[in-house]
Amino acid sequence: MTAQPNFLDVAGKQIAWRGREGEGPGIVFLGGFASDMLGTKAEFLDDWCAKRGRAYLRLDYSGHGESSGEFIDGCIGEWAADAIAAVDQLTKGPQIIVGSSMGGWIGLLLARALPDRVAAFVGIAAAPDFTEDLMWSDFDQSIRDQIINEGVYWEPSEYSDEPTPITRKLIEDGRNQLVLRSSLQIDGPVRLIQGMQDPEVPWQHAIKIAEHLDGGDVDVILRKSSDHRLSEPEDLAVLSGVLEALL
Repeated sequence: MTAQPNFLDVAGKQIAWRGREGEGPGIVFLGGFASDMLGTKAEFLDDWCAKRGRAYLRLDYSGHGESSGEFIDGCIGEWAADAIAAVDQLTKGPQIIVGSSMGGWIGLLLARALPDRVAAFVGIAAAPDFTEDLMWSDFDQSIRDQIINEGVYWEPSEYSDEPTPITRKLIEDGRNQLVLRSSLQIDGPVRLIQGMQDPEVPWQHAIKIAEHLDGGDVDVILRKSSDHRLSEPEDLAVLSGVLEALL
């Protein structure tokens, strides 16, 4: 049974987190949009770190999982601030940042804010700038008008019976957090794992990230038959191999 979470106060919000002590560099898992820290990849990494005596941290952004707040009220900048505070206050020394989907964007913002704390970055279907490049650019004018005039569009979800709120705040704040329009430096290794059957993040997006990064140690791993989740045993085996090589 998974232990109860701890909580970190970030600007008055109670951010739920779980962690384990161990050797460094530790592993930090950053989950995706509307996901939580009890998903398959987060649990896999907890077990992986436990078996190897490796430090591990995972968290729920505000409005996600067990943290306080409402999802509909959040945005990229606030969720990045949650992650930055957690890494700054709850870990020691350089960390390997593993970002899944939106967590890839959050991780890149974290690397920009705390460059000395990032030993390496692993993106799993990483989706930096997705609000602008993978949402707004694909919305037709009626959806754009609804977001602008009504403040929210309820998008049907493939991963839940409930639709996902796409708010004007999310879109407008996202434009202030874009990382693929200016220099993006990560001094350590970068590994991008991407499924080619991903309906949410086209595999070309991983190539775009790799091209944009200033560092030279960047590998893109394409999984021809994998989808957005990258949670099947064979996908997790690839993630395990990447982390073993980095450590």
